[in-house]
Amino acid sequence: MRALVISGGGSKGAFAGGVAQYLMEKKGHKYDLFIGTSTGSLLVSHLALQKVEKIKRVYTNVNQNSIFNVCPFYIKRKKGVETIGINHFNVLLNLLRGSKTFGESYNLKALIKDTITIAEFETLKQMDVDIVVTVSNLSLNEVEYKSINDFDYEDFCEWVWISCNYTPFMSLVTKNGCEYADGGLGSMVPIEEAIKRGATVVDAIILQTEVTQFNRMPSLNAFSLMTNMFAFMVDRIENSNIRIGKFVATNNDAIINFYYTPTVLTTNSLVFRKDKMTQWWERGVNYAKLKDQESSQINTNLE
Repeated sequence: MRALVISGGGSKGAFAGGVAQYLMEKKGHKYDLFIGTSTGSLLVSHLALQKVEKIKRVYTNVNQNSIFNVCPFYIKRKKGVETIGINHFNVLLNLLRGSKTFGESYNLKALIKDTITIAEFETLKQMDVDIVVTVSNLSLNEVEYKSINDFDYEDFCEWVWISCNYTPFMSLVTKNGCEYADGGLGSMVPIEEAIKRGATVVDAIILQTEVTQFNRMPSLNAFSLMTNMFAFMVDRIENSNIRIGKFVATNNDAIINFYYTPTVLTTNSLVFRKDKMTQWWERGVNYAKLKDQESSQINTNLE
């Protein structure tokens, strides 16, 4: 049983799309299980449908307006460097409305429903594959995995949306009496879950470099400090998930193929730019191709 696992990573998900495209179209990998966290959850349904060009077109054209109906920050670009600052008006207005978060991401929810049609959902339900998304249940202090086989169209689209909600910058969702947020707050790389569900071979796309290649820039304001803090915590969660995944794989005779980003793509994955994401998608394809060639060369030398 082969599984494709895609980690969280915001706009860096474009790189994951490129890697997955190569693995499926060029390597011919057939997956029985697709598991995504956060940005990965946006990709897995269309990858399972093998509608790569469709999700590539949608994904690389996403911008802040596609995601936020209330964007809590603004972006400054100076000499090629992007920095973010708090949008005081939007944040204050949102809090006065009674929101628990600085921003709201209902535009993303609408985009998900526009992108995954009811017909496509029914096709996925009839296929012999499982699509799973990761969410964090803040009320019960648990990570939960939501399979497409257990829900109707409306519920599954909402779980995909919840998996992407990077609180407190995006929406906090109350569902079934519990508060839910981004799956990456609990499980950035759900390798362990893939193996628990029977995977013997896991292709894991990790949206960070294998070795830390930079020091974070000093925080410029309270908002950038908060994003740096959350990025730090998520990195620690990701590293822990990978270590646990390796341990579980060893004890279950499973094989994990890791695909890390070869370089730092961005220091702020909440910034979505078409030119950058289009470039990252192609870099993902090229990286997977290079890794495949290197692996083939090693095997040839061993023979």
